[in-house]
Amino acid sequence: MSAPRWGVTGWGAALPTRVVTNADLAEKLDTSDEWVRTRTGIRERRVGGLVSELAAEAGRHALARAGCDGSDVELLILATTTPDQAVPATSSKVHHALGIAGGAYDLNAACAGFVYGLVAAAGAIATGTSSVLLVGADCLSRITDPLDRSTAVLFADGAGAILLQSSTGSREAAELDAPPGMPAGALLGTDLGVDGTAYELLGCEHGGYMTMEGSEVFRRAVRITVSSATAALARSGLKPDDVALFVPHQANLRIIEAACDRLGIGSERTAVILDRTGNTSAASIPLALAEAADAGRLSAGDYVLLSGFGAGMTWASAVLRWGSPL
Repeated sequence: MSAPRWGVTGWGAALPTRVVTNADLAEKLDTSDEWVRTRTGIRERRVGGLVSELAAEAGRHALARAGCDGSDVELLILATTTPDQAVPATSSKVHHALGIAGGAYDLNAACAGFVYGLVAAAGAIATGTSSVLLVGADCLSRITDPLDRSTAVLFADGAGAILLQSSTGSREAAELDAPPGMPAGALLGTDLGVDGTAYELLGCEHGGYMTMEGSEVFRRAVRITVSSATAALARSGLKPDDVALFVPHQANLRIIEAACDRLGIGSERTAVILDRTGNTSAASIPLALAEAADAGRLSAGDYVLLSGFGAGMTWASAVLRWGSPL
């Protein structure tokens, strides 16, 4: 039995309406717009709402773009580290809001969660699921101390989603032709990992606020992003020059620039939205991917490199062959 052909047939994004600028933060913190921009690349971020609300909105946009509704979806995967509540899974609320027919579950791999979810979604399709709605959503403002300059300037809220469909669920996916030697599906190579010795560098206790050893996280993040992205490319049989678009986790502009420099991928082939969204954890990669797709930066057959890292410390990279945009 041959592996099913599949592709990304829809995408969507959702951001809270409230905009918090660096100037707004400077009114209550010992900081300035220049200080934040120089160290992070962030100018403003969006704050507000619940993960379930933002996830449902992003999912709704992805379904609409693909010309589908919830009854066409056999599985929902919600990557989040800030669920609405401990029990039940927030995906159950999103499942209900979108009228999804199949199953649903939450996945927590912090800022690497969306790429972890992509690997899980591809596995589900390989074993017979015809369509998966993958959503990355986080509301980090709920666990960020508004008076802690080291974290308050970084973290924010948002959601992004993609719809993956196999040839049995979409004519567009069925028309995706794999190059010789490439897998039939759209996921060509991956690299997942975690270093539990760095568990305490970034985290949040129940009922508490985020804490982070920023300099050490920065040092590890650049190395992890480069090594993981390189491994995913190698497993795909590709080189950095083959990448049409690099979509890194939007944590810090200096991390992104350092990783791009070491990988040999120029800014013109990199998706960056950090300046307007801040760090939205599991939402950052799908938000950047959706904006790039909306801007016409992707064409059918393009190779897209996704790479995320986060608390744990987790990391995940994947090479995706882009499907036919509708």
